[in-house]
Amino acid sequence: MKTLYFIRHAKSSWKHTVIDQQRPLNKRGVTDALQVSKLVAKTNVKPQVIITSDALRAQGTARYFKDAFALDDNAFVLNSALYDFSGQQVMKLIKELKNTLDCVMLCGHNHAFTYIVNILGSISIKNVPTCGFLAITFEEDKWSEITTGTTNNIIFPRDLK
Repeated sequence: MKTLYFIRHAKSSWKHTVIDQQRPLNKRGVTDALQVSKLVAKTNVKPQVIITSDALRAQGTARYFKDAFALDDNAFVLNSALYDFSGQQVMKLIKELKNTLDCVMLCGHNHAFTYIVNILGSISIKNVPTCGFLAITFEEDKWSEITTGTTNNIIFPRDLK
């Protein structure tokens, strides 16, 4: 059995004149990431690894989850393949995960995440919002063989207000 946690990066700032990958979280993004990460850590199995996009806003979001789950630094991985908006690179990354990993958290971007959770999951989701979290559990034992899993534990910041 395999489990994927998807977390879309929290709300980012557009105030800075930097390239897209260097945009930091804004105040709401920090608040949402802190709140959602604490709730997720209380209600979910600890992931063996968090793999995050190398974009600053995704890294910042993922670090809140790393801290909430009390993961070691070696369980926190930057991967530029998650700076993907179509979903093709993310799907390739998922299919190539090591089979020794049973529970993996991915932190990345839309439209890739909404596309992928609708392909792999059991529930139709119109849009994964910023700092939105959901889990998909698969019956398969090999990442390369996963097909459709069961979507569960959806946590969107707007539902916590």
